[in-house]
Amino acid sequence: MLRDMTLGQYYPGKSLLHRLDPRVKLRGALVFIISVFLFDSVIGFSVVTAFLLTGIILSGVPFRYMIKGIRPIIVILVFTGILNLFWTPGEPLWQYAFLKITRQGLINSGYMVVRLIYLVIGTSLMTLTTTPTRLTDGMETNLAWLNHFKVPVHEIAMMMSIALRFVPILLEETDKIMKAQMARGADFETGNFFKKAKNMIPLLVPLFVSAWRRASELAMAMEARCYRGGAGRTKMKPLNYNRTDVCAFLVLFLYLAGLIAIRIIV
Repeated sequence: MLRDMTLGQYYPGKSLLHRLDPRVKLRGALVFIISVFLFDSVIGFSVVTAFLLTGIILSGVPFRYMIKGIRPIIVILVFTGILNLFWTPGEPLWQYAFLKITRQGLINSGYMVVRLIYLVIGTSLMTLTTTPTRLTDGMETNLAWLNHFKVPVHEIAMMMSIALRFVPILLEETDKIMKAQMARGADFETGNFFKKAKNMIPLLVPLFVSAWRRASELAMAMEARCYRGGAGRTKMKPLNYNRTDVCAFLVLFLYLAGLIAIRIIV
């Protein structure tokens, strides 16, 4: 399951989405997140689904690779679906003691699960088609206006970049530790969910030790290179918009305007 994590990983390619400016993809991800929570109707979700499928096709990332990123959050999906199913008031369809399933709860449960799935796939689509460095540059440029309010935008963007880089590294480290302990007789496969969770506890100590060691090495490397923050720093690859980026912005505007129109009319 650890290999199924797609958030923070980069899938090399030369597709249209790979070539887009990271600022466009960041704003596109924001528009998509807003659109996911904008609707509670079949028509709205149909438009959002078509937009997401178009993005997956244009990315060139295999659909199976995108879907496997959902596996690590299956427990969250089930828990969220059950909460919305049994604790939403409305017209009762089934009731036993204090448990009650309503028509509105059934609808809300389905919509919430779909929203979470779309959020994972949509954000993974952005990270899979953008390197952490480009993503950091785009984030720093988009939030540059916050510098007027004394917000350390460069430092925040750098921390986000380091976090994204560490996600696949820590997953790989966890996988190595698990294999090493399984070779010594540890069992991570059998038993129920709670037993598997308990068996994962011995992984935490070596994983935290490895994470602190990597963080210390990174800090020493930054100090050795005289890192002093973002003041006066230049970029090796400056970000520049081209015609494709302008067309992408136009598509995002039309997408959001169409969704708002559907929301008002329907």
